[in-house]
Amino acid sequence: MSGPSLSSIATVEDVVRLIHARKPDHVNVGFADMPGQLRVKYVSTERFLAALEKGLCFAGAALALDHGDVQRPARGVSTGEGVVFGDRLCKIVPDSVREIPWESPTRNLLFLADFEEPEGPLQSRNLYLRVLARARAQGLRAFHSSEYEFTLFEETPRSIREKDYRDLRLATLDSSYHLMLRQGVGSGFYNALMDSCKCLDIPLEGVHEEMGAGFMEAALAYREGVRAADDAMLFKTAAKIVAQRHDKLITFMARWSNQADGQSGHIHVSLRDEQGDPLFYDPSQPRNMSRRMRHFVGGLQALLPEFLILFGPTVNSFRRYQPWIFSPVAASWGWENRTCALRLIGGSPYSQRIECRVPGADANPYLALACVLGAGLWGMEREIEPGEESTWNVYENLDKVAPKHRFPRSFGEAIGRFDASAPARELFGDRFVDAYVETKRAQDEEFAALVTDVELRRFFEFA
Repeated sequence: MSGPSLSSIATVEDVVRLIHARKPDHVNVGFADMPGQLRVKYVSTERFLAALEKGLCFAGAALALDHGDVQRPARGVSTGEGVVFGDRLCKIVPDSVREIPWESPTRNLLFLADFEEPEGPLQSRNLYLRVLARARAQGLRAFHSSEYEFTLFEETPRSIREKDYRDLRLATLDSSYHLMLRQGVGSGFYNALMDSCKCLDIPLEGVHEEMGAGFMEAALAYREGVRAADDAMLFKTAAKIVAQRHDKLITFMARWSNQADGQSGHIHVSLRDEQGDPLFYDPSQPRNMSRRMRHFVGGLQALLPEFLILFGPTVNSFRRYQPWIFSPVAASWGWENRTCALRLIGGSPYSQRIECRVPGADANPYLALACVLGAGLWGMEREIEPGEESTWNVYENLDKVAPKHRFPRSFGEAIGRFDASAPARELFGDRFVDAYVETKRAQDEEFAALVTDVELRRFFEFA
């Protein structure tokens, strides 16, 4: 492909040179909404070049759209004095450029855009950037990677609706953990997914069959800062597109059936200084656990119960926070302990890290990463010591976890904890917290009024 390489694009001038070299007729520009869905529109080249300097408009109310485009109340966007549902200015991010594999060369460039005031504080990507700026002000560089569990179906968006989401056909008939037989049969989907990630510059470190029918996992490689969050958001979008283009369907729901385990979106995190030296490793300390790593864990342990609504953003998310399905139920920590919310992983100075096992696969990657980084920084700033390490199975010994470290038991309780959290308001801003809480309370109230199939089976005849 002619023109400068995408990895060299950093400024508006670089983008202009790229456009003049490639001569596309349209460019894709988009943003992630509160749930983490990517919303994109085609923009003519002429309009795109003008927007590089002046900005591009999107409807501000789109930030508050829930899954299925349900409009949620969000203070300052869809409710409140002066709300007129108008367009809002967004700034195109030059170094966010990627190539879309399923588009023609004349319209395969994708750029992300960040909302400016007044909606800027409500956009999830901007929220992550706010927390990242806090780290950078302290001379810290944040590195992350994400792992996603998902379920693949031999269905289409039309077929699942015609079946009313019942009797769905899974891509495999039984559990097939790392089984080459299943992987080989499904190589068409796998190869398309890997090829798409390569084209989109999403570093896919591994993908494999998991323990469960149709159950799969993908791990993204480490990246620095917001690029890691962009990777995660784009991966989820691309995976769903690739599946549907192969007459299949993927769900990242936290728990899609009573028989299925929860689906996670684990986050790995570590910090380095401005010179690139790792900060979580100290050979003079037990387990090589540096003071900064210890305080980072202390902050996470203290704030995970208050921030849970960002890791589990829907009513369904809380079907996952149950024991014995490899989902955490309390803010516990331990070395190589997968029953803990925080699994500490040792190794070389650059590989020693923290795995936060709290986020579901349904979490908005920007918000989940902002929570992990923000809570850890908060702990480091206050030198918070973590509680006792969990060297036991947390599911069998929940009584050993301090009550303050146990998770809220319901979606509604988690909303209240986040609303009342002073650290959340300090890290993320009152404007975001108020708007986010408002959207989640509306969802909670909607689902609280619904009659479920389980209720009909239990009570219809016998009540």
